[in-house]
Amino acid sequence: MGTVDGSTAAETGFEVFRDDWGIPHLRADSALALARAQGHNAATDRAWQVETERHRLQGTTAAFLGEEALAWDRFARQARLEDTARRCFDRLSRLDPETADWVRAYVDGINAGLDEGAARAPEFAAAGVAPGRWRPWTPLGVWLATHILFAGFPTKLWREEVARRLGEDRITLFALDGPGTSGSNGWLLDGTRTVTGAPVVAGDPHRFIEDPGVYQQIRLACPEFDVLGLAVPGVPGIAHFGHTGGVAWAITNAMADYQDLYRERLRRTRDGGVEALGPDGWETATAHTETITVSGGAPVTVEIVETARGPVIIGGPEAGEETGAAAEAPDGGAGAFCVSLRYPPRVTGELGFEALPALLRARTVADLDTALDGWAEPVNVVLAADTTGATLHRVAGHVPLRARANQLRVVPADDPAYAWRGRHSPMPRTGSGADATGTAVMANERGIAAPFGVEFAPAHRADRIRELLGGQARWAPADMAAIHTDTRLDSARPLLGLLAETDGLGPRATELRGGLLRWDRHMDADSTDATLYSALRAEVVHRLAAHPALAPVTGAADPVRSTAHPELFRPWLAAVPRVGYALETLLGPALLPYEDRLAAVAGAVEAVAARYGDGNPPPPWGEVHRLAPWQAWPGTDPDPAASRPGLAGDHDCVLSTSSVPGVTDHSARGPAARYVWDLARREDSLWVIPFGASGIPGDAHHRDQLPLWTRGELAPVVTDWNLLHRDRPEERAEVTAAARAAVPAQRETVYEQEVEGLGTVRLVAIDPAADLDLIHSWVSEERARFWGMSDSTREEVLEAYTFLDSLTTHHGYLALRGGVPVAIFQTYDPAEDPLGECYEVRPGDFGVHLFVGPGDSTEPGYTGRLLSVLVSHAFSDPAHRRIVVEPDARNERAVARLVRAGFELGPEIEKPEKRARLAFLARPAAV
Repeated sequence: MGTVDGSTAAETGFEVFRDDWGIPHLRADSALALARAQGHNAATDRAWQVETERHRLQGTTAAFLGEEALAWDRFARQARLEDTARRCFDRLSRLDPETADWVRAYVDGINAGLDEGAARAPEFAAAGVAPGRWRPWTPLGVWLATHILFAGFPTKLWREEVARRLGEDRITLFALDGPGTSGSNGWLLDGTRTVTGAPVVAGDPHRFIEDPGVYQQIRLACPEFDVLGLAVPGVPGIAHFGHTGGVAWAITNAMADYQDLYRERLRRTRDGGVEALGPDGWETATAHTETITVSGGAPVTVEIVETARGPVIIGGPEAGEETGAAAEAPDGGAGAFCVSLRYPPRVTGELGFEALPALLRARTVADLDTALDGWAEPVNVVLAADTTGATLHRVAGHVPLRARANQLRVVPADDPAYAWRGRHSPMPRTGSGADATGTAVMANERGIAAPFGVEFAPAHRADRIRELLGGQARWAPADMAAIHTDTRLDSARPLLGLLAETDGLGPRATELRGGLLRWDRHMDADSTDATLYSALRAEVVHRLAAHPALAPVTGAADPVRSTAHPELFRPWLAAVPRVGYALETLLGPALLPYEDRLAAVAGAVEAVAARYGDGNPPPPWGEVHRLAPWQAWPGTDPDPAASRPGLAGDHDCVLSTSSVPGVTDHSARGPAARYVWDLARREDSLWVIPFGASGIPGDAHHRDQLPLWTRGELAPVVTDWNLLHRDRPEERAEVTAAARAAVPAQRETVYEQEVEGLGTVRLVAIDPAADLDLIHSWVSEERARFWGMSDSTREEVLEAYTFLDSLTTHHGYLALRGGVPVAIFQTYDPAEDPLGECYEVRPGDFGVHLFVGPGDSTEPGYTGRLLSVLVSHAFSDPAHRRIVVEPDARNERAVARLVRAGFELGPEIEKPEKRARLAFLARPAAV
């Protein structure tokens, strides 16, 4: 085996290969060594991503992402995510120590690779974050934090608002998907429907699109197994989509409801504790406080309260009338309204990680089925097939047994009727998996998981996939792309049906109406009709939202504006998106009179016709329907526009690139991967992810798959080790060293100081070549005219700083604030500089130049605080007795600033390039 990080493979027990897309293929001597290899690879390929996930688990993202991350951090703390992960790992260690050791090996690999990964990832430097240390339970916590919102429990808050504002009979009026729901497509063809006679499993998970992607293509091979699939960075194994050679599987979100919200009554005890009203009366609740650090803001203290039902995530003992539906609480004082969250892993200590190595070792559908019996979170629908032709279609996960009302809304904590009574088991299966047509489809519709949920995706995607599969007798793996990319929007039918019934329209609106009625309902990227339909839909959404019948939830009493529900849950409470997603229902007779619905459509088509009048044609759908991925630190992307291509598809298309009707045409959610698993020849399988194998901005494989993903194409799966490229650790070390040198924050610190109001300020040496773009952009600005390089070309700037770097008496530094360059600081020996000919140099004189870059210089006192750091650095050498500066005499602001800092002004002097004003700061004055 090859070498890894300078060690021989015999010492590390693993080696790394890659295909032409940079996808890692890991091979090891044992399952434990392979787990360590997978962790090490996650740390080196996706360092910033996995570290962000660790911080999300801990509720510490606001420390570097700022106030916008505070809502999540508050929830993560209140929901006790990390403590739950620790509990689950403790249980795993007791009941399945072999799997616990496997997880520990993965964590060991991450910790071993993080320093290297952080050196290559510029986000660490930009955010001023150092890699931390993973604990054995961290992967369980990453899994939990990733999926805690999958069951959509905040929708119960919305239903409470609907019931309270529109009436109990309207509680499920908007029950057609929702802004916090993630979906997927999946389909299976048995051997009677394929050209090879062996099954094919294909599909795509729909999730919020992140850069880098939420899934990582990977292959894991050791003597026990050889599995390829889509892993979650930060979590060992291959959980959701994999192919072991003998059996392949895929999942979709079952849309099950398995988390409950309880309306709690809390009161403060005389000793400062907290009590909750339970079924048997007042009972002790646990309570403590935690402090959340917020970058750029004051720390926030959060009280963490947990009742016998679960952690309190809304309100608290003193919440009173200010928390959401508190007006309905019978007592706003001692029994103030608040809400607790009950979710299975917190109750049972079971997260289902024992299923992960069992999935890797599965060889048949029966093996896989047995492994899935240990699955817990999230609840999924699974399709699987093996090389014998056997197939499987089942639900997997933990769904508690309880009253139906628990699934619908917030229920009272003190009523025993709403207590949990065990779990549903066994989970539903559909015989052999494939139906009489040789197919099985899953697309989050109301299918075999129907008993476990309330809100499911409309059947459009599932029905369309079945229709497409019925279009030909036998399919090859390469044919699946045509299904992945289908853009027909069947949910357009109700709106277009009403449009057909409008009359009395103006000429332009009549023409628009005719064009949309002739439209083929395909949301193709080059279609202007798709753009017009989206615009019409948005107009209808806003008109329905303004209707008096919906005003209690969409007008001045909009739940988002009129309640104090936590900020994190506001997307589930936003009324306009709810109207947009439930448009098919609202355009039916359930709520509004026919005349009102028709008037809304007629008004909408007139408005769209007026917008796209003469000389203003609609753009193609792909120009307005662009990808909008989430990035934890977007500023390091060298080409951010490249990550926002135009897209085909729409929410209810098989190509489900979801926008928010009535709010935006941009797509934040879509296929987080596409896959085709061939059970005849695994090497004929196909896959793609939205960006690329590498999580490092600027890397060759950072987004090389994006063009394929955008076009709907797939990359080949490579299984022949002879066709792969061995990872060369020595080459990676050279790249890492170069990357470290290219990123200022990764360089050796010359001087460091913590300054109130600034934070950490560091000085690092200038690298003339690596810093050329930065320095030239600064010194060529108009504001830099006194620096004397405004007219210098890039080549001249490089030449000047290369010469400076060659001298032993002159030095150039970048000043970094929080890892970000904010100033140039140059030092020199006046006796070895032309300045020495202009005044009488004293022993111990030390010359400095300071140039403050753009950005935070508008903060009051910013430059003065920065100058104080440079003064402290200068006098940190006892040989320096006096600081000498020589600003341009015309730079009155700089001269005045020096005086305020304690410098004594000297004479004006003539230099070849400027007339300068000398100023001096002696050591005693600075102490």
